[in-house]
Amino acid sequence: MNSDQMKSGAARAPQRSLLKAIGYTDGQIGKPLIGIVNSFNEVAPGHVQLQNIARAVKDGVLAAGGTPMEFNTIGLCDGLAMGHHGMHYSLPSREIIADSVECMVEANRFDGLVFIPNCDKIVPGMLMAAARCDLPSLFMSGGPMLSLGGKDLNTVFEAVGAYMAGQTKEEELASVEENSCPGCGSCSGMFTANSMNCLSEAIGMALPGNGTLPAVYAARLRLAKSAGEKILELVQKDIRPSAIMNAKAFRNALAVDMALGCSTNSVLHLMAIAHEAGVKLDLRMINEVSEATPNLCHLAPAGACKNADGDTVYETHMQDLYDAGGVYAVISELAGAGLYDGSNMTVTGKTMGENLADGKCRIKDPKVIRPVSDPYSKTGGLAILFGNLAPNGAVVKRSAVAPEMLKHSGPARVFDSEELAITAIYGGRINPGDVVVIRYEGPSGGPGMREMLSPTSAIAGMGLDKDVALITDGRFSGASRGACIGHVSPEAAAGGLIAYLREGDTIHIDINAYSLKAELTDAEIAKRKQVTELKKNTELRGYLKRYAAHVASADRGAIVEN
Repeated sequence: MNSDQMKSGAARAPQRSLLKAIGYTDGQIGKPLIGIVNSFNEVAPGHVQLQNIARAVKDGVLAAGGTPMEFNTIGLCDGLAMGHHGMHYSLPSREIIADSVECMVEANRFDGLVFIPNCDKIVPGMLMAAARCDLPSLFMSGGPMLSLGGKDLNTVFEAVGAYMAGQTKEEELASVEENSCPGCGSCSGMFTANSMNCLSEAIGMALPGNGTLPAVYAARLRLAKSAGEKILELVQKDIRPSAIMNAKAFRNALAVDMALGCSTNSVLHLMAIAHEAGVKLDLRMINEVSEATPNLCHLAPAGACKNADGDTVYETHMQDLYDAGGVYAVISELAGAGLYDGSNMTVTGKTMGENLADGKCRIKDPKVIRPVSDPYSKTGGLAILFGNLAPNGAVVKRSAVAPEMLKHSGPARVFDSEELAITAIYGGRINPGDVVVIRYEGPSGGPGMREMLSPTSAIAGMGLDKDVALITDGRFSGASRGACIGHVSPEAAAGGLIAYLREGDTIHIDINAYSLKAELTDAEIAKRKQVTELKKNTELRGYLKRYAAHVASADRGAIVEN
């Protein structure tokens, strides 16, 4: 066992003495030591229930003959950090999570690991750590929040926009606030947290149901117990992340990403996880997968679900995806069309093809999961745009863009921060047809690529999401909808063209042609570069200062380089 390095033989008597100080018996010390990597806290609604998940996982480990040893890492809530200085820390926290888990795992020589994430950066941070440490590992998330009456966190943000525009009253806003987040769990749409929890299944690192089974269902506790039992099997069979997270697995994850219509942030995180796994991902490959993979789901915030006749039915959330068959039903549909390679190993101890062989993983509600023969669109939910404004790429959630905005040209409205843009939006200074450009919000220039749900929701709440586009070198929330194009690379701080845009410049967007261009000649661009001084943030300190100095560009997953 890997843990023998820490606990076996006469020379390790001091280590065993320390374990006995905690209360472990000789019998417990002699069993496989399973690290329970929790992210419980009493700050994030997606993490407040994780003590219960951890208890269930530990019960499973004990039942299967292992010794569970729980430790914690940090877990930020993007919703709480949204719209203020705190959001600078969200993406950077991903690296701290990966590093802190690595420190605990390498120091304590566990035999296997069960990761318990739930919200946005915790899932990818832990997946990065799993790839880096390469011990038998399994992911067991806390599960999504329920949506009642079709409401979710995005409903509140959009209600704020409507209120600021004078389109709703204060008491109506208060009612939305009171009823949109009814209990614990990751926010209930196909936002970043749920995207990554679903992709954990798709890539083979989580058991079926991990991404969609609601947080408050007792079935999630049963799944957690199964996860605790399963990790002992993975240890016994020596099935490690390196045997699961290979090139095929990432291509499979991208196919499921396109079918589900996941968050744009999934691109950023998959790139970073692949880097840790030693797998090369290329943004142009993402477009190749998107061209070949139909979009089968219109989960919030992509808009209301429609039936085969095109009639609006209702806006679907994660509980609806679970009831419709979950991620495995989507995978089964894709595999049947040759769009998912079922030969890859998973944490079930079997290949995905073997997991699907009994035919039980099928679509139960074609209004929620469309068949490949009748998709929402023939192309996937995400698209990577290229052009002089984004020579290294930019990303948009195509499935959440109104058809009339898939191709758009308009005047640039340029802002050097999210705060300046919000002030203009709330002040009624944004007009139909405008292209709002928010720059100096990139990985280094922000730093931290702040998510911008506030400006996108304000525009949607004011009824402008079918008339106004937004472009940034930062990020948009997984809850954002509309023509929201993020991750523009190179970023403004690195001298990308976005830094040299001026008010009124014409921007051309053609999402289905994967194109993002500014109508500027090479001569004009060169002239502007000679007279424009790039902005530098000289007030950074602490972790953000270190992060800004070492973070790579968004097209590389905003990884931190050594």
